[in-house]
Formats: sequence, structure tokens, C-alpha cells
Amino acid sequence: MSITEISRLDAQARAILKENDRGGYTVPTKGLYPFQWNWDSALVALGYAAFDTGRAWREIETLLEGQWGNGMVPHIIFWRDDAGYFPGPGEWDTRRSPPTSGITQPPVVATVMRRLFARSGPPDPGRLDAMLKAIDRWHQWFADARDPNGTGLVAIVHPWESGRDNLPDWDHPMSYVDISKVGTYQRRDTQHIDAGQRPAKTDYDRYMALVQFGRSHGWDDKKLADHSPFWVADVGTNAILRRAEHDLAWLAERAGETAIAERARLRGANLARGFDGLWSEKLGGYVSMDLRRGRLAEALTAGSWLALYAGEGDPARIARMAGLLEQWLEPVGFGLPSFDPGHPLFDPILYWRGPVWAIINRLVADGLTRAGLTKLAERIRADTEALIRKAGFYEYFNPVTAEGGGGDSFSWTAAMWLDWASPTADKIGGLEV
Repeated sequence: MSITEISRLDAQARAILKENDRGGYTVPTKGLYPFQWNWDSALVALGYAAFDTGRAWREIETLLEGQWGNGMVPHIIFWRDDAGYFPGPGEWDTRRSPPTSGITQPPVVATVMRRLFARSGPPDPGRLDAMLKAIDRWHQWFADARDPNGTGLVAIVHPWESGRDNLPDWDHPMSYVDISKVGTYQRRDTQHIDAGQRPAKTDYDRYMALVQFGRSHGWDDKKLADHSPFWVADVGTNAILRRAEHDLAWLAERAGETAIAERARLRGANLARGFDGLWSEKLGGYVSMDLRRGRLAEALTAGSWLALYAGEGDPARIARMAGLLEQWLEPVGFGLPSFDPGHPLFDPILYWRGPVWAIINRLVADGLTRAGLTKLAERIRADTEALIRKAGFYEYFNPVTAEGGGGDSFSWTAAMWLDWASPTADKIGGLEV
């Protein structure tokens, strides 16, 4: 790629973030996602850090301003009205100000903050202290509300909490969700994107049934833990939280917050013990588990390799996972597909059932680097660079044809380019520090 083309894409990525900036928070893309999303916003901060570190820190602060009294940081904050998205504040009915959804998303914030800290140093001490305390409360909420029995595995109560909405992992546990009383509703996503790339109506009926269930129970943590029909240990969320506890402890030590650091280490140690229960000897990787039925998922996903991002240290398991990753990359032109390309349910353009996502590639490549698998990490980075160069800054990409899918001018894809995929990205102080 020529210097001119690299410069053009760098400038385009910066322009996308500025275009999607709403003054303190960034929407994923216009129209399709018009609010502040949790892990989108955290990852977008990495893109801002390439040219405006102050704005990067502000993105994190704005996200944390939506934190609930119990510590949860919701997956959507509805800072403004916009009828173009469903389900909106009325469907969630969380009775918060600002209005929010009633669920959370993978907690990447602490790891992103460590990256920002390593690149440019912290914001002023008072701001950093406030953010660390908020994240500590959020992580403690995961331990208390989503692992009330202290098993070391945190649950999600909705596929949207995983950030990987229609993953085949959810098909079996979601089959137990009663949709007989969902009623009628009007989706908005298929007005923006080809319906063939979006979750099916049956999926959406179940998504809405879970929203209605949470709303009917006032989003009470104990009631959700005791009665939610969907109670699943997502391998991705658990891996991301494990890493986040490690990075929170690192940050807290440097900020002189030794009590926060100690709590993070203790929670992280418990998560490490629980995570071993997600290992599938049959598949040779880590998978999600339906905790209501004690059933492991029956296929690997891109999220399985987030075990390396979390800090997997078993040499035999690492070697086996590396071999499987190489097998996954053989039948596709570009890695990393979000679902097993050899599985009958693989679909190269259907949301989380096959497409490549730059954010997952970023996290997986970080894990590969941590495990010493630098050639595989560079393959994933180079594939991400090639996909963006060929298709542009789409939400996700077809791993066979390189076609872009979902929303265009997508914030977190632009952010991953600036932070990591671009040949000009600053690799100093990377996630792997």
C-alpha cells in the first residue's frame, strides 16, 4: 500500500470519528445506531487516542456517567431522542436519567484505559481516580449480580450483552425463551440494512421477550439471577472481564489506589478458576456455557481465542488453539471469521454467524501476541488492513469475498484502523503491554 493511500485512509478514519461525534460521546454509525453504545464507545476511544487524547479520555468519562447506582454500566445510553432505533427508552423502561437500556456489555474499559495511560499518561489525578472507582464498582457488580454463587463465571441475561447478538452459541439456550406473549413491534434495523444480513424475526422475538422479562421484574438483579430464562456464561465476556481485572489492578497501583488493585486481583483470580470450566476437550478450545442446563456450546467461535487475550498460560492448550486457528484461516481469504467456517451454520455475511469484525481481530491479535504467536497476530492485522483497504470502514466484512456488511462509516472500524490496523499506527504502548 502506498504512503498516499495510507494517508487517505488515516484521514478518512479520523473524519468518520469526527462525523459520528455527538459532543462527548460517539455513535457507532448514523441511522442504524444513533446512541452511545458501551463497548463501542470504549473501543472508539482507542481511535481518538491517535490524534486527540483528551477526547479519548472524555469518551470514557461520558460512558461512565450513565452508570447505575448498583454499579452496572448499561449497554446503551439514550442521550437524545431518536425514533429511528428500536427498542428505545420506552421499551426498556429503566426509569433512569439519562434513559438507558437495562443490560450491560463486555467491560473493555479498563484495558482501553491502560492503553491510553501507556500512550499518553493519565488525565489529571482527580479524573483518573473517579474513573477507577466507577470501574471497580462495575466489576464488583459483575461479581455480585452475575455470579451470585461465586463460581468464577459471570452470566449474561441477553445475547445483546455479549455484543455478538445472533451467535449460534445462543440458539439452544434461546430456544427455551417463551415468545407467545411478545406481541407486535416494528423493527428499525432492517430499514437501514438488508434483512439478509440481520438476525431473523424469531431471534428478534426472543430478544424482545427477554427485554419484556427484565422490564416486568424492574431490572432487579436477584430476580434476573433467579429466574431469567437466558443465563449463559459467554466465553467472550468472561475473557474480557478477566483481562479487565488485570488491567484495572495495573492502573490502580499506579494511581495509588491499592484497595482497588487488591479487589481487582482477587476477582480476577476467581474468574481464572472459573474460566477453566469453559474448556472443551472435544473441540480444543474455550466455549460458552448454558448455566441453567450446564451445557457447553458445541462449536468454536472467534470469541474462543479471547482466552489468549485473557491470559491463557497452558502451553498444550495454546498450541492446540493455534493449530485450530490456522485451520480456520485456510478456507477463507481473510481472517478471522466470527464463526467456524467449516460448520453448517456458517454464513459469511450474516452478522455474527461468519463475518470478520475488526474489533474482535484486534483483541484476538493482542492475545496471540501475548502468547508469543506473533506471525498469526500479524496475519490477523494484515487481513484487517486489507479488508478496510478493499471495502472501506464497514461494520464487518465477508471473510471470503472481502465485501463490507452492516453499517458503513463505522466508528469502531475506523478506530481499529487508527489504533492498530494502519501501517502508521503507533504500536508503542499497545494493548499487549
